[in-house]
Amino acid sequence: MQLSLLALILVTVAELMLLVLLLIFFFRLRRSENVLSQLQANHEKLLARLHFNAELEQELVESFSQRQEELRQLDMRLEKRADDLRKLVEQAEGISRSPHFLREIIMNGHRKGRSVEQLARSTRLSTDEVELILGNAGKG
Repeated sequence: MQLSLLALILVTVAELMLLVLLLIFFFRLRRSENVLSQLQANHEKLLARLHFNAELEQELVESFSQRQEELRQLDMRLEKRADDLRKLVEQAEGISRSPHFLREIIMNGHRKGRSVEQLARSTRLSTDEVELILGNAGKG
């Protein structure tokens, strides 16, 4: 009887230890489930942020492409304007070097009392050429 009582006590202690171990296991399992659900929630937040960042990046790329196209168009317009201005400058230089235009400048300057040297400098002609134009104008 003592042996069966001892066996009963040992079995009861073993059952209690198993019960304690089982409770510890379930508490740890519950904690692990909580940690796992937190990780899952954080994972979902991270995916949402990544999705948002991907959308922002796509918008930036589209905006950059649009800006590049606008810059190309502006550059083409600027090149056209530069060509137009070059042509105008060439025309102006051609007009300013025309004999009739130089004659008009010299005659107007002479009427305003400018000297032959001043007229020669402003028209980039020699003083002899300026005097010749003034002399021909006086005859005509």
